Amino acid sequence: MDYVGRIYRPPSEAHSLLIQVTLGCSHNRCVYCDMYRDKRFRPKDWGQVEADIIEAGAMGRRPGRRGFRSTKVFLCDGDALILPTRRLLQILAAIREHLPWVERVGSYGDTRSVGRKSVEELTALREAGLGIVYHGMETGDAEVLERIDKGGTRPELIETADKLRAAGVQHSVIVLLGIGGVGLSEQHARSTAQALTRMDPPYVGALTTTVVPGTPLFDMQSAGEFELPSKFRMLEELRTIVAESEFSNCRFSSNHASNYLPLRGTLPRDKAAMVEVLDAVIARGDEALLKPEHLRGL
Repeated sequence: MDYVGRIYRPPSEAHSLLIQVTLGCSHNRCVYCDMYRDKRFRPKDWGQVEADIIEAGAMGRRPGRRGFRSTKVFLCDGDALILPTRRLLQILAAIREHLPWVERVGSYGDTRSVGRKSVEELTALREAGLGIVYHGMETGDAEVLERIDKGGTRPELIETADKLRAAGVQHSVIVLLGIGGVGLSEQHARSTAQALTRMDPPYVGALTTTVVPGTPLFDMQSAGEFELPSKFRMLEELRTIVAESEFSNCRFSSNHASNYLPLRGTLPRDKAAMVEVLDAVIARGDEALLKPEHLRGL
């Protein structure tokens, strides 16, 4: 398998076969992110992608580090969904041909990549095997979206959810605790809860902002233009998001390695229990209850 540079995937794709179909991220300007700053975005050559799929097929369903036993495939890098629909359908057809045991294909996607595709195109992709799109929304607040140079607007977030739902593609939304800084912390949390309510995705994952050297956010912090909220203030943001979001049926988790307090539940069923846990931890203010810094990671 041909992997160029660092490879990332969502936590829930830990056992998926990873097929790199693009290099980097076509936006690559989010101030907090250093994941793809070592790469210039480009689609990978079709011949290489096809060769990787054929190689994976030849390995069969044997277990391995990259999860060849899995019935799931994840398309890397940062926004594979930005590829033209024709190329994505070509990739999905090759997966069906050479990896017939695969039941679901996933990809990162955002307001730009989903926005460029019609519901009909997204439906065709779903029928060809695309089962889930992971959307790094980060925040539902218009001011914070602009400050972090996310490349999308609040109305576009909602449109993204509506289009994926209409096409029958599962939608997993990622939010970032602390990304509004101290000054916009409450605004970020409340606006995110409101946006999530309107989007009503089946999956939400909360991550915790980590200021990484070499990113614009690190420079902003060094210049006194950004201050990361305290650990317990970020838990208060999580509490607001859980308590104030209204979902039909959402698997909500904060079990990413970056988080100080792993939680998982189905909302609205488990809302009261999750809020109770958060209230108890916040009230005690004891860092011994939180994940130690040396166990946290991106």
